[in-house]
Amino acid sequence: MPLLKSWVETANAADHPFPLNNLPYGVFSIGDQEPRCGVAIGDLILDCQAAEAAGLLVLGEDALFDVPYWNGIMEAGPQTWAALRARLTEILGAGSTEQAAAEACLVIAAGATLHMPFQVREYTDFYAGRQHAENMGSILRGGPELPPNWLHIPIGYNGRASSVVVSGTPIRRPLGQTKAPDAAMPSFGPCKRLDIELEMGAIVGTPCEMGAPITTAQADDMIFGYVLLNDWSARDIQGWEYQPLGPFQGKAFGTSISPWIVTKDALEPFRTEVPPRTKELLPYLSESKPGLYDIELQVLMQPKSTDQASVVATTNYNRLYYSAAQQLTHHAVGGCGMNAGDLLGSGTISGPNKSEFGSLMELSWAGREPFALDNGETRTFIEDGDTMTLRANAMGDGFTIGFGDCAGEILPALDDPFTRN
Repeated sequence: MPLLKSWVETANAADHPFPLNNLPYGVFSIGDQEPRCGVAIGDLILDCQAAEAAGLLVLGEDALFDVPYWNGIMEAGPQTWAALRARLTEILGAGSTEQAAAEACLVIAAGATLHMPFQVREYTDFYAGRQHAENMGSILRGGPELPPNWLHIPIGYNGRASSVVVSGTPIRRPLGQTKAPDAAMPSFGPCKRLDIELEMGAIVGTPCEMGAPITTAQADDMIFGYVLLNDWSARDIQGWEYQPLGPFQGKAFGTSISPWIVTKDALEPFRTEVPPRTKELLPYLSESKPGLYDIELQVLMQPKSTDQASVVATTNYNRLYYSAAQQLTHHAVGGCGMNAGDLLGSGTISGPNKSEFGSLMELSWAGREPFALDNGETRTFIEDGDTMTLRANAMGDGFTIGFGDCAGEILPALDDPFTRN
C-alpha cells in the first residue's frame, strides 16, 4: 500500500509518524480543557468530541466521544472500528469536500498534553521473546536452556493494571526487600538494579465470556490495536521474590505505554510470520495468517547530565516467538473471560546480537559488562535522573507508521518511611 495523501500537508512526509495511513487514537487536552479523544494526523490532532458535535463523526444514535477514553469505541465492536477509520480517511483525505469543517476541529499537537488513551481493565505480561528467555537462562542459570514448557505455551503472569501509566509519567525508584548472595538475612531499601523491558502491548477490544475458549482467528479479530510498552523491572527485588510464584513487587511499581493506539488495520501491510517452530504447537495455537508485524524498535537512554539521548538497542517486533493472538487464545483457553480494555504485554523483545537486546539486564549481562553512552558515561542499570525512551516505526511504501515515544524519567526512591523518628 502506498502513502494515502491528506490535505494536512505534514501528514504527507515520508518520515512523519502520523500519515493518513496511520490515524492513531489518543486522549489529549489543551490548557485547562478537560481531556478528550483525538486522532493524530501529521502535526495536528482531530478533536473527536468537536467533530462529533459538528456532525462529522456520527457512528450511531448515541454519542461515543463524550468520555476521555477509547473503551466506548472498543465496546461498539469491529463494524464501528471499520466505519470510524473509513470516515476519518474520507474527511482527512486529499480532495475532501469537508475540509473546512474538519479544520475547525483540529488543534496543534505540540501544544497538547497527552493522557492515558484507554482505561486498562486487566494487565497480563507474557514472556514470548525466545532470545530474551535464553539470555536470562544463561545469566541466571549458566546456560540458555528454556523451561520445559516454553516451546509449547506462551508463558505469562497477571500484573497490576493500576500501575500502567502514559508516556512522560515519572517513575519512582521502588523500595523493597532484597538479599545479597552471601548475606544471611535480606535487607530493605531502594532497588539497585533498575531495568526496562522493551515490549509491545496488545489491547483487547471485544470481550469473550468466562468459560468460552476462543480460536486464534477470533483472538486476532478481538484485538483493537497496539502500543509500545515498557515493563519497568526491579531485578534485585524480583530475584529474591520470584520463586516459587514469579514476579510480584519487582514488576508492580510501574508499566509505561505510548500515548497513541495504533490500530490493527494500520498495521495490516506489515504482517509477518512468526519464527520457525522448534516443536510443533498444539492445534489450538495454530494460526491461519501471519501473527507478527515488521516494526522497527529502539531503546534510548538519556542521563540527566545531558540533553543527548543514546540509542542502546535496536531490534524488531518480528523477533517474538508467539503472536498476540496466540497469547490471547492461550489466556482464554482455560475459561478466563477477557474484557474490552485488557492489556497484553508481549514480553521482552530481543534479537540474536547484543545490539538487539531489549533489557539492560542483557545489555550489561547482569551488571558484569558496563556499556557506554554517547556522552562518555557508562551504565549497567538505570540511575536516578535517567530517562528511558522506547520508539517504534513500521516503514511502508513512502510512509511511516509511528507510535509516539514511550518515555519515563526515574525519580529517586523515597526516604525509608519505616525508620523515621
